[in-house]
Amino acid sequence: MKRISTVVLALLLFATACGDTGSASEQTGDRTPATSNDDGTTGEQGGAETGAETGAETASGSAETAEAPLRIVSLSPTATEMLFAVGAGDLVVAVDQYSDYPDEAPVTDLDGFSPNVEAIAAYEPDIVVMVSGGDVQAGLEALGIEVLVQDAATSLDDTFAQILEIGEVTGHSSDARTVVSRMQTEIESLIAGAPDATGLSYFHELDPTLYSVTSTTFVGAVYALFGLENVADPADADGSAFGYPQLSDEYLIDTDPDLIFLADTLCCGQDASTVAERPAWEQLRAVQNGNVIELSDDTASRWGPRIVEFIAAISEAVRNL
Repeated sequence: MKRISTVVLALLLFATACGDTGSASEQTGDRTPATSNDDGTTGEQGGAETGAETGAETASGSAETAEAPLRIVSLSPTATEMLFAVGAGDLVVAVDQYSDYPDEAPVTDLDGFSPNVEAIAAYEPDIVVMVSGGDVQAGLEALGIEVLVQDAATSLDDTFAQILEIGEVTGHSSDARTVVSRMQTEIESLIAGAPDATGLSYFHELDPTLYSVTSTTFVGAVYALFGLENVADPADADGSAFGYPQLSDEYLIDTDPDLIFLADTLCCGQDASTVAERPAWEQLRAVQNGNVIELSDDTASRWGPRIVEFIAAISEAVRNL
């Protein structure tokens, strides 16, 4: 139950940071990763690195330093994954309690949801990476500690830009470009290798209480890469749930999705068998046809380098239909 409440809290923070992500769906409508340029135009996958790098140059703000930091504290599981992916893991002296990947990450009891300035400062960081700033950012900066705020991504371009930004501020720009280039190539291949799923529907489950995501979210935009239709969209047509509506058994039985993706396997022990045991769920076509896909909670909720694994899971599910 503690983990479920953490998921809900994370959703609220994520929703507040994200806002409307309709543009992400527009970018991915042709099932090819696209990039947003400064002039509002979009470029194809080959130009994504340039577009993202431009974003990184402007996004870092006061966090840009002439010399790479020597001690880093990460209060974001996604940022932690990015730091290690670009080769800056040896600079990380502490991460928040939910930064459980990679294994060598120095996990502490620091709370990324309710950061404590004194607790963070005790690790004597040169820079702190976090999802939201506010009073905590001001408190850290007053102590001479630089802060890099990276809000929740709303598109793949945001992911690429943040990785490049992490590389820039840690002195690992070349490694970051390599990571982004590899991700773009793998994502393009996964999408190209999957059949067009236009017309097929899906349900993405965040927890057993049936919280889900709509197409306005980063996660929903990823599914849109394959042309899949989200059964949760009508449940938050007015946006009052910020893209994270809570559905019901009756609603899902009525919409009868072709695919069910479970992003609550780790937190809540859900799998295809537990879903089949839910009252009346045995009549769902996804259950009957064996199209209940078990995801890793983490790769399906973080917008870092392992987003490729999430996309690969969707690609495989579509191919197996």
